[in-house]
Amino acid sequence: MLRCADTQSGYTILIGPPHADPRLWREYLAGALAVYRHYGAEEAVEYDAWLDGSTTALFCVALDSDGRVVAGVRAEGPHQHVDQVHAVRSWAGRAGDAAFRKLVADQIPDGVIESKTGWVAPDAEHRHALADWVARAIVQSTVLLGARYSTGIAPSHVIDRYRTTGMTVVWWVPSSGYPNDRYITHPVWWDMENYRERGTPEQVRRVESELAELHASGPVDWTGGERLAQA
Repeated sequence: MLRCADTQSGYTILIGPPHADPRLWREYLAGALAVYRHYGAEEAVEYDAWLDGSTTALFCVALDSDGRVVAGVRAEGPHQHVDQVHAVRSWAGRAGDAAFRKLVADQIPDGVIESKTGWVAPDAEHRHALADWVARAIVQSTVLLGARYSTGIAPSHVIDRYRTTGMTVVWWVPSSGYPNDRYITHPVWWDMENYRERGTPEQVRRVESELAELHASGPVDWTGGERLAQA
């Protein structure tokens, strides 16, 4: 697993594929399910389908001083076809689905990942700093996986925070209730060719400082699609 320190909170950050640390991967998933259930959105966590790790290229976690996973996010891809992108499939039948599908299909040749299942534990210290880190981890995951774009869907309450790392809302596609009507969700994307100009200087500086530390921490086998033997 690649390692760095969150430049805001000081938490330890680990990033790697699920097979690099199966125990940590399961802790990340358990935390995601607990947090999404806490906020009434547990249907967005396909726990059983994701458990063997085969659909996840890498996951990112923040550990507190006791080694507890207190925040995380994961990435799928790079995708070879638009039908592989979960966000596009989940938007089928909603207003603007054809426009969203075309956007992602046009991005595929330059590399598309999908960042998913970001969360911060409700009882974690420095929750706002951790939420800022999740936004940075989306960009870092895209860079580490060698893709140009990160595409997905995001609820309204995180839009302003994600914009600090260069996110663009697909404004021509109407928002929709997902995973249920409690949340207004928007298709979004990041472009690695312009995130520095679109993000805030402070967040961009932190993205790149942490990325440099991650790269220096050692090589990782990024082989995707590997099932966990003990899942």
